[in-house]
Amino acid sequence: MLAAMPDSAPSPLSAGGPALRGGGDACPGTLRLHRADDGALARVRVPGGVLSADRADALLAAAERFGDGELHLTSRGNVQLRGLDAACGGALAELLTAAGLLPSAAHERARNIVASPLAGLDGSPALSGWLSELDGLVCGSAAAASLSGRFLFALDDGRGDVDALGADVTLIAAGDGCLLRIGAEDEVFRIPAGDGPRAALLAAGTFLRAARDSGAWRVKDLPDEVRAAVGADVRAELVRTAGAAGPAVRRPRPRTAAPPAPGPHGSPDAISVDVPLGRLTPAQWRLLTKTARRHGDELRLTPWRGIVVPGAFRRPKDAADALGALAAAGLITAPDSPWAGVGACIGHPGCAKSLSDVRAEAGAAVGPVGRLPVYWSGCERRCGHPHGEWIDVVATPDGHRVAHVRGEHRDPRAAVRNDPAELAAAVAAARA
Repeated sequence: MLAAMPDSAPSPLSAGGPALRGGGDACPGTLRLHRADDGALARVRVPGGVLSADRADALLAAAERFGDGELHLTSRGNVQLRGLDAACGGALAELLTAAGLLPSAAHERARNIVASPLAGLDGSPALSGWLSELDGLVCGSAAAASLSGRFLFALDDGRGDVDALGADVTLIAAGDGCLLRIGAEDEVFRIPAGDGPRAALLAAGTFLRAARDSGAWRVKDLPDEVRAAVGADVRAELVRTAGAAGPAVRRPRPRTAAPPAPGPHGSPDAISVDVPLGRLTPAQWRLLTKTARRHGDELRLTPWRGIVVPGAFRRPKDAADALGALAAAGLITAPDSPWAGVGACIGHPGCAKSLSDVRAEAGAAVGPVGRLPVYWSGCERRCGHPHGEWIDVVATPDGHRVAHVRGEHRDPRAAVRNDPAELAAAVAAARA
């Protein structure tokens, strides 16, 4: 195990104060609201996407008391509250703190942790110990508050789902140990499983020191030679403190994530649903919370705008009944739903930068299930877009551009006029 640092010797993340960068981090949180065209916006970090039913109730209470009542899932398994009064910040923070959703005001935007949503449910390793320890370490480190709201930790149970997301620091379960990946590097190194969370924090601290000179917000923003040095420095520090890091081994990052398919999982140990365009009404949220209370008291929000309900489904019929009720409420409960794989940014009128109401356009273009996911963006920023292989639809002043994206490669873009039938046909053809 990594030895605990004595009080007189601060850890790499608690030494030296905040990293120096040009400009401020504009990522919204719960204490600094973001002004949008539909009101203020709060982004509530939910490490690992894990919510108890009581905390889910608190989020709904906040949405109904201060905002438009809906809950919006993000591509990192967090929750956004929209339509907020700009003056509600203090009362919102008080409500979330009382519910245990804001354990550290200084770290509320740094608690970006995604985890394999089916971990521990289908024979794969459980990640709850890693998750709670890493979140505690982040909140306990003064300098970790310097991590930007864009910096991302990932905890992968070995199936490669969140490893494919290109996090800044990834821990991968591997037998009785774990693998540590820095950024999207193809090389990883093995460490004891019990050392994983501390190693992840160590890696984040090494990144912060490198970012002082480069101004980078994320590992991928570092110059190539600096990024390589970060991994070498992390391994050297692990060896120095515990003799715990094995040699680097080649394990390329998966290029395409495989989200949990909507439906039952295990025997069944869980059910999974996807959320059309990531937007949940109060009635849908209440039904999900009620289902969780009946079958284990937990919800897991996924980085693909879905929700896994782990629990004690005694018979397949129990899972089928729960899925039937959720389907009747408008959620995606089977892979053959026309909505499966369809995503969009908030678009117009919620975002001033958007050139179109892409959510309405995405709904109008829903048709046969496509082989590839499709994501509609109201502008070139493509907020919340997926990773891996997908169809990219972007609104432009003259219509839309449709392109096939495969990792870093983008096929030539097809320009499509603002004609609903033509646009739907072009998207269907691209997805097929």
